Amino acid sequence: MTFRTSLPIRFGHEDHARIVYFPRFLHFFHCAFEDFFAGNGIPYRESLETDQVGWPAVHVDVDFQSPLRFGDTFDVDVWVAELGTKSAKFAYRGRCEGRAVATAEITVACIAMDTFRAQPIPPKYRALFEAHREPPTD
Repeated sequence: MTFRTSLPIRFGHEDHARIVYFPRFLHFFHCAFEDFFAGNGIPYRESLETDQVGWPAVHVDVDFQSPLRFGDTFDVDVWVAELGTKSAKFAYRGRCEGRAVATAEITVACIAMDTFRAQPIPPKYRALFEAHREPPTD
């Protein structure tokens, strides 16, 4: 199953060319990552503070297809493309009114927040990730 969230594009997201400045897409994909957790009943803060499990990005791959502008809505599909013992690769497909905008694959490591060392993905999160392995069908 794929998770979907929508993010409004604000005036401050644009650069001088009046399109979204490319580094903002990493922020948008991270917002979608946080929404993925919250939308599945686990606020991201709970992972970090209560469960003491962090998810730092360790590899990023982004492709851009078309621009976004102030007033657009960025619809982002999120799914888990690969699931390892101590890491997961999240895939993102961003669209605006059905138009392809940007895609990304972001690998996150599972770390213990008290030591910042890699650890196996806890069962709670493994189950969440397993439930979202399917890419979008549309």
